[in-house]
Amino acid sequence: IGNARSVVVYDVLFQLLKFCYGKVTYVRNITDIDDKIINAASEKNSNIESITTYYIKAFHDDMESINCKKPTYEPKATENVDYIIKLIEHLLQSGHAYESDKHVYFNIESYHEYGALSGKKTDELVPGSRVEVNENKKHPGDFVLWKPANDIDYKLSSYWNSPWGEGRPGWHIECSAMSYAYLGKDFDIHGGGIDLQFPHHENEIAQSKSAFAGSMFAKYWMHNGFLTVNEEKMSKSLFNIVKVRDLLDSGIKGEVIRYALLKTHYRKPPDWTENVISDAQETLNKFYRLSRGLDTINIDESNAEISKDFIDALKNDLNIPEALAILHEMAAKINKMSNESEKLKLTESFVKSARFIGLLESSYQEWFTAGVSHQEIERLIDLRRAAKQNKDYNTADKIRDQLK
Repeated sequence: IGNARSVVVYDVLFQLLKFCYGKVTYVRNITDIDDKIINAASEKNSNIESITTYYIKAFHDDMESINCKKPTYEPKATENVDYIIKLIEHLLQSGHAYESDKHVYFNIESYHEYGALSGKKTDELVPGSRVEVNENKKHPGDFVLWKPANDIDYKLSSYWNSPWGEGRPGWHIECSAMSYAYLGKDFDIHGGGIDLQFPHHENEIAQSKSAFAGSMFAKYWMHNGFLTVNEEKMSKSLFNIVKVRDLLDSGIKGEVIRYALLKTHYRKPPDWTENVISDAQETLNKFYRLSRGLDTINIDESNAEISKDFIDALKNDLNIPEALAILHEMAAKINKMSNESEKLKLTESFVKSARFIGLLESSYQEWFTAGVSHQEIERLIDLRRAAKQNKDYNTADKIRDQLK
């Protein structure tokens, strides 16, 4: 859910930018060349394509379940190795990279702005701190752009030909190459988790701006905060990993998960507690009750307008919690209205506003009867009626609770 939160945040941003500007190109790249993937494939006596195909599908299924739209492009590193090699050649030619023991490294001391994004200074970097220590480097902070193939790579065919021999790219260069392939030398917004700010995003900037003189790479940076579980960092060692798939399998609706992930401002660290899901469920139940009798299927094509205050909140540094507060205000107002015409108009605006951020995607009937057929409900009603006629009030009450 920590990774899912990032996808949900930028999904809302994608919708907002489309609303404001019409055409938006949203690239969400997939790293499918990675040490962990290769090691997993080797251990399972499989190949990297089988591993990545499985997890990419699982990722897509999970994101669809929490109402995330598809990006404009979703490139894979394996499909863009030519761009990666081209970028490394640019860096070597411009003196920002060097070859050493069949590796190609980026020289961070050649890029004088290194550390500007994260506030770190080159001479203060501690060897081994998130960067591999290697005696072949000129500086401990230098990072690999290309590495030679090893026995596992040859076994799995996870290597490519390059001017520096058979091998595969480092992680950081993959992302720079894919942004260059789909967005060009410069683009508007780069997003990601705060944990990626250093060294990953710092390295992306260094690579891309060094490869193309005069490039500014990304104009704006957005970093979403870490998600904690009961105020502790989510980690395997603490056995507190929460997965979208596990929540879905336990019967929790994807939209409930989405609401829970939207409640905290994207830059702040949300805390996942036992109450988060129940609170989100209760809120969405309240919202859906307002849509009873409304043809929500056609609401997006109706003349209903999204609340201006709602959009203004999102324009203010993507303040989704403020936008949610406006939805609550609209809901309270609807409940107090007596004029049916005005009430309908405001309800349509309420639903359309909620749908803008991926909520209220179902109809009233679908939301409250998911997984239960109408025939089953009618059967229970008949059983309760019969129980009451037979003065079996205990059974009638149990059926009532089940129906509720």
